[in-house]
Order: sequence, then structure tokens, then C-alpha cells
Amino acid sequence: MTSYQKLSPSKDQSLAQAHIIQSDAEALDIAHALAEQFKGNAVQRDAQRILPFQEIEVYSQSGLWAITVPKQYGGAEVSSLTVAKIIALMSGVDGSIGQIPQNHFYALEVLRNTGTEQQKQKLYAEVLKGARFGNALAEFKTKNATQKQTAITPTEHGFVVNGEKFYCTGSLFAHRIPTLVKDYENREFLAFIARESEGLELIDDWSGFGQRTTGSGTVKFNNVQVAAEDIIPFDSAFSQATLVGPFAQIMHAAIETGIARAAFEETLHRVRQARPWIDSGVDQATADPLTLFELGRIVADVRASEVLLKQAARSIDAAKPQPTAANIAKASLDVAKVRAHSTETALKASSKLIELAGSRGSQREDGLDRFWRNARVHTLHDASRWKYYFIANHLLNGVLPPRRGTL
Repeated sequence: MTSYQKLSPSKDQSLAQAHIIQSDAEALDIAHALAEQFKGNAVQRDAQRILPFQEIEVYSQSGLWAITVPKQYGGAEVSSLTVAKIIALMSGVDGSIGQIPQNHFYALEVLRNTGTEQQKQKLYAEVLKGARFGNALAEFKTKNATQKQTAITPTEHGFVVNGEKFYCTGSLFAHRIPTLVKDYENREFLAFIARESEGLELIDDWSGFGQRTTGSGTVKFNNVQVAAEDIIPFDSAFSQATLVGPFAQIMHAAIETGIARAAFEETLHRVRQARPWIDSGVDQATADPLTLFELGRIVADVRASEVLLKQAARSIDAAKPQPTAANIAKASLDVAKVRAHSTETALKASSKLIELAGSRGSQREDGLDRFWRNARVHTLHDASRWKYYFIANHLLNGVLPPRRGTL
């Protein structure tokens, strides 16, 4: 075991030197230990909407938030499969904690592909010390999700950002908030804005019925200054041959796969405590033939999602040394398969948990509904029907899928 500490709850975002993980195996060992620690108060955090400041501090200080930093900059540069496994593990314990670092890793992947050498050295060093990146990407006051109004404007001393962002997952826990902005030529950039910047306002107004403690509030920018060295190209991460899109999406798939697995494991526990249906003619729910039928269907689906997740991660890792249009498309399509499947599996497994647990499973103090609520809210990120469309369109018509973070 490593030297990370259990810290008392705090909203202090100052940096302390984090542990530096050296390998995939070490990352997984630490993740399993933390998952057990975070599991203890998961129901209470969800029920009372207690934001996990303590847990996120421990999480980042453990070194797990730096595991994608390239080896040449001092990081472990773990595989995409290891990242997916860790996110799935954490999501099974607490869907919110599982989702919070997703945009952090996403921003680091954009940095890896479009940042300058100086920017990489600076920002990777911060992350190795324990820095957390949130996000300010989405806007909801435009006609569609592709339109953005948050603007970056040059000044005598650098640049200023003005605008408003919604669904800024992890922003309340972040040291920097990577913000998607457009300049006067409609080019897109990612500005790594320090949370203490003047004119930056964080609003804890996320009211979703699931993923309740992700810190996904509103962020407003009123003439927020940002230095040129903290701005990297964003649109070129998708116009060029990069894996930013499939890497972003596999983390979403991991969240849902993790929720599905945890819901199924909880179902097994609850069925062992449940009474058999009156018409079953058996003395124990574990012998109820129709209950066994449903459990068999669920475990097959959960395992299928896990296999698809593994396959997609390996496609990303295989393409990483030399990305091309062909291997990026393969990775994107493999990720689309698990995204579509994990969406349906997470919803089914979390719903069957309540059904097979019986009326006892509806008790508020047990919090079994959190699995379904978390799955339902998270799966709204992307519509599975469009995943199936892109898969079939490529299969039948040879049309490559679009390069963006929503496939």
C-alpha cells in the first residue's frame, strides 16, 4: 500500500504533494482500497447530497488523478483499460465519485494532443502534485449543443473570457477549470482557468435526481483573465487524427458498466434475503425459477458490457502509438458498441434490483434507487439510438463515424 492519507473534510483547494503512481498494477491496488473506503457513506452522501470534498481530496492525493500523465513527464501513463477499470470500480461504489474525474482525464488527453511542450510540462507537473481539473464545456442557452457563446478576447495583458456554462461536473472540487471558448474567428480553445481567478463564479445549482454529488453546477465568467500559456487548441483535437473522442467516451461507458455490475451484485445480496413469490412453490427466493431466469439475463448483459468495454479499451491502446483514420474509426465504433450496450444494461440491472428485492427494496434508508437514478441521469449524456445508427451506417454503407467527444 502507498502513503496517501485520510484527510478531514475541507473545501480548501490548495495543492499538497500527491503520491506518484508507477504502474497499472499499483493504480488498481490503490483504487480497490479507496473504493472500499468510499463505500461506507455512499448512501448517506446521496440521500443528503453531501458533496464528497474529503473523498475527492483523498482520491487525487492517492495519485490516481495523475495516472494518464505520460511517462516522459513523470507519470505512469497507464492503459486505457486500467483507466476504464478504475472508473467502473469507483462508479459502482458511488456513481458521482466515478464521474467526477472523467473531464479531468478528458482535459489531459486534449493537452496531450494539442498542447505545446511548455504547456505540458507546466500542467502535468501540477497534476502530479495533486491538481484537479474540472470542466466548463456545455451550454444550454443555445439552440443546440454544438453552439457555444462563451468567448475569449485578446487584451493588452493576455485574454479575457466571458460567458456562462452549465453541467460543469467536478468544478466545485477543481483547482483549474478547463473552459471551452471561441474566438472572433469561431475557433475553439480550451482555457485552463484557475478557480481563484477574479470574475469566476461557481454556483452549486445542480439539481439532477441522479449523480447528485458530482459538483455539476453553473460556472460564470465575467471578464476573467487568462494567460496565453494556459490556452490550448480544442477543435484540432477532432479535426486531426487523435483519440480524444473515443477516450472521452470510454470513460462514460465505464461509469455505466460499473453501475451495472454493482447493481447486479447488490441484487444477488437482496435476493438471498427476499421471500420467494407465492406461486413459485419453493421455500427460498434463490430457488424461484423466474427469479433465476431474470438473474441469468442480467449477468449475461453485465458480462457482455464488461467484455465490450475491454475490447474498446484495447482498440484505443492499439491505435495510440500511431493514430490513423482507420484505427481511430475502429476505436470509435468499438466504444460506441459498449456505450450503447452499457446504457441499456445499467438501466436494466438497476431496475431489476428493485424488482427482485421486492417491497423491501423500496425502503429509502437502503438507497437502492440510487443505482437507477445515477444510471438514468448519466445515460442522458448521449443517446444510445445514435450509437446504433453510427455502427450500422458504417457496417452497411462504409460511413466513418464523426470525430467528436459525443461518440
